[in-house]
Amino acid sequence: MILDTASPRPWRIRSRLFAVLAGLYLAQGIPGYLLVAAIPPIMREQGVSRTVIGLLAILMIPLTIKFLWAPVVDRVRPMAIGHRRGWIVPTQIGTVLCILALSFNPPTDFWFVFAIGFALAILTSTQDIATDGYATLALREEERAVGNAIQGGAVAFSVIIGGTLSLVLYDWFGWRPMIFVIAAVSALPLGAVAFMPEDDKTATREASNPPSLRAFMARPEAVAVLFIALTYRASEGLVKSMEGSYLVDAGLPLSWIGYLSGISAATAGIAGSAVAALLVRRTGTGGTLMLLGLLRTLCFLMFSLHAAGQMTGMWVLLGAAGFQTLIRYMEVVALYSLFMAVASREQPGTDFTILSCAQIIVYLLGSMVAGMITDRLGYPTLFFSATVISAAAVYLTVRQLALMKLASRMRPADGLVGGKG
Repeated sequence: MILDTASPRPWRIRSRLFAVLAGLYLAQGIPGYLLVAAIPPIMREQGVSRTVIGLLAILMIPLTIKFLWAPVVDRVRPMAIGHRRGWIVPTQIGTVLCILALSFNPPTDFWFVFAIGFALAILTSTQDIATDGYATLALREEERAVGNAIQGGAVAFSVIIGGTLSLVLYDWFGWRPMIFVIAAVSALPLGAVAFMPEDDKTATREASNPPSLRAFMARPEAVAVLFIALTYRASEGLVKSMEGSYLVDAGLPLSWIGYLSGISAATAGIAGSAVAALLVRRTGTGGTLMLLGLLRTLCFLMFSLHAAGQMTGMWVLLGAAGFQTLIRYMEVVALYSLFMAVASREQPGTDFTILSCAQIIVYLLGSMVAGMITDRLGYPTLFFSATVISAAAVYLTVRQLALMKLASRMRPADGLVGGKG
């Protein structure tokens, strides 16, 4: 486990680190939301079939299996400019070039867009591994919550730039001008690399065994947190994937759903991440996860009661949906702080990537089965099942963190279980 007992760094150095992380996470987020939030509606507007557009979901695969090549990123230093920078610079340049390549063909050329999109997914996934490894080593214990809040805020801005801005530019100027602008914006974060120091503290420590998935599984504390990653968000995919459909079936206009999605995502990504960082520092990761899990369970219960006709009123439903989005962003800050705390110096990118992929995979599995459950058993059963699973996950998470504290005799200030971290 990474513990840093040195005196707090000057704010000038900390702010530079936070700015670098904001730029790096923004750089890898913009292409992703261009692919999933902007290009599908553009294709549909151009007459591409929904069946074909649905195939773009395959582009999510690299994001869920990137742990397979994470050990290579931890092990290999491809350029003399620094271990992590040696991965970030070429992958970001490749990302910009891929975005520019989209201008060569119209959005109706699905397979061309798909091929470029798959290359983008691999490049941004690889950059994510390097960035997470760097952040894990560079951030001190007391800085992790703020660092992960910055990551959440960068995601929100990625939605705005890669999704909203792209659609506005396309509507005003067309396909090619939109691509050129987004490519230019995606190139700007390369400037952050110049302010990204790599020294002994951010270099991967040499180990007797090279970074690997096996080395991760050999560490009991890492396996314990993997259990949390696989359980804590197990209920969310069930609700989130059917939330839009339920709002439509409940009679909410599409325009309202669009406003709710955009406003709640932007607000939650920025404000929610900041509040979560404060909670982690004040109550510790365990206390924050317990509080957020209980609030999430309450939101799911409200969905269940509304679907069963026990609660009425559109504002109740809108409040539950908006608050659930806020909680999701806050959870990420707490979970990622936990993932960084348990990552080893020998393979920080690998450890963090395994854990982040685990919680994404379980979320996607819930999303995949939610529609089938709804079609066969109805919304009330789906939402109530998610409520029960959410409550059970909170209990299991708190219990697992307590066992970790008992096993390692950690102080509350370690930030994993409680106390001010």
